Amino acid sequence: MVSTSSTTEATSSTTGARTLPGVLRAAAARFGDHPAYVEGGRALSFNELLTQVRRTAQAYAGIGVSPGDRVVVWAPNSIDWVIAGLAVSYAGAVLVPVNSRYTGHEVADIVDRTRATVVVVDDGFLGRTQIADLTAASTLPSVQALIRLSSPDSPRRSGPQSADSGARTSRTIDFGELGTGVSEAEVEARADAVCADDVADILFTSGTTGRSKGAMSAHRQTVGVAAAWGSLGGLTSADRYLVVNPFFHSFGYKAGIVVGLLTGATLYPLATFDLDATMTLIEAERISVLPGAPTIYQSLLAAPGRSARDLSSLRLAVTGAAVVPVVLIERMRDDLQIDNVVTAFGMTEAVVATMCRPGDAAELVATTCGRAIPGMEARIAAPGTNAALAAGEEGELLLRGEFVMLGYLDDEAATAEAIDSDGWLHTGDIGTLDAGGNLAITDRLKDMYISGGFNVYPAEVEQTIARLDGVVECAVIGVPDDRMGEVGKAYVVVATPGSLTAADVIAFCKERLANFKVPREIAFVDVLPRNLSGKVLKTALRQAQEPESAE
Repeated sequence: MVSTSSTTEATSSTTGARTLPGVLRAAAARFGDHPAYVEGGRALSFNELLTQVRRTAQAYAGIGVSPGDRVVVWAPNSIDWVIAGLAVSYAGAVLVPVNSRYTGHEVADIVDRTRATVVVVDDGFLGRTQIADLTAASTLPSVQALIRLSSPDSPRRSGPQSADSGARTSRTIDFGELGTGVSEAEVEARADAVCADDVADILFTSGTTGRSKGAMSAHRQTVGVAAAWGSLGGLTSADRYLVVNPFFHSFGYKAGIVVGLLTGATLYPLATFDLDATMTLIEAERISVLPGAPTIYQSLLAAPGRSARDLSSLRLAVTGAAVVPVVLIERMRDDLQIDNVVTAFGMTEAVVATMCRPGDAAELVATTCGRAIPGMEARIAAPGTNAALAAGEEGELLLRGEFVMLGYLDDEAATAEAIDSDGWLHTGDIGTLDAGGNLAITDRLKDMYISGGFNVYPAEVEQTIARLDGVVECAVIGVPDDRMGEVGKAYVVVATPGSLTAADVIAFCKERLANFKVPREIAFVDVLPRNLSGKVLKTALRQAQEPESAE
């Protein structure tokens, strides 16, 4: 039988700190005036980062944030995101990052469920009206202040800003106008009081019930998994790390922001991916680390004029969230000249669980997610059990170890269903472990599919479509897409044939769901295939010849 664990490789940071305030202080002491962040024409040293985080933490406390309170950050990657996010921990509160592409309805649901006292918003990002949308979706009874993160002329904005995006409420404050609030001594005492076992963050991930669930991690877990990732990647203060992965995601937050603090690497945050701007940045700033979804590297390889660019500074690429073609790994190494290309497997509930190692063969990197990282165990078991199967046998992937979440927010039943009495997290993914402990994901117990690197749970999309007048029922599956990996296809049964169009369904979804969740294809059908117990047979939908899509 195969049940692999990894505990022998070095995982600890040189700081020894196990809380985010401790890690930040240690980074300032160790790396001082070395640049921590560069964004456009703005640079921030580790010392300056600590100073600004302290001031922001004072301001949070001054507007009513207490230790243990939840603070939501709804914004794209930026230096200000980092300051706003780290200051939450420094003030003793709990960070709740949310997807920058979410709608006001989606964010309002999370704000209300976490009973957040403060929401930090990049109002006007991508020409949207986030504050107006949020306040229209809920009265936000727990919120004491809405903080506008960036100025109206921020370079992170794309597209025109409508007049509505300037809408203010009596509790809206501009980030740059925050006062000092409580004394520095008080906020330092709060940072001192943070314990390794305190909840550091709550990251929301959709579930098969269609409602998102908040995965809670302790400070020791957020710091520890970042230390492991940084150690396996060999990151140092000499690295320049381009962060395309969003900070609201564990990949950008824990394997990005926190890794930078632990290693001294200089981070370059990108709010949106632009191919030409990315190549210019790699060339001009001599970027050495570029993690991301496979589509990032495919775009670089296919870029017009790439041969005229000097991208030779790239030394480490870490990818995941999809099966990677062997030829892509080979081309990343040969054409992009990236010395170390590795893949990894993680999920919101366990962040990083397995990872290839530098030097692994291209085929291993492309066909597996590597081996368990230090502090974690991986096991393949028959679904519904936790008894290990033999090497090569297919079963459910189970994970156990230091970095498995504490549990789901306010949902003991879901936590007990996910984590058994022996501490194994039942992932719902089907895979195999080879004799060397390398994980290959082959299928999913859940219906989840991955679009552009983000998990999409069909039940959530189905519940949204079901609210559209005229829809009787629907089923959503993921279908292959050259650019996004997978996109959604919705099979819809309507009460009156012809009463709805594909455009109607898509427009309804766009008002209520983040763009990556919106189905790209709509097929109207008379009935959905079901088994004898009445369950929709999504396997049949995937295997059947696709019906003609409605226009």
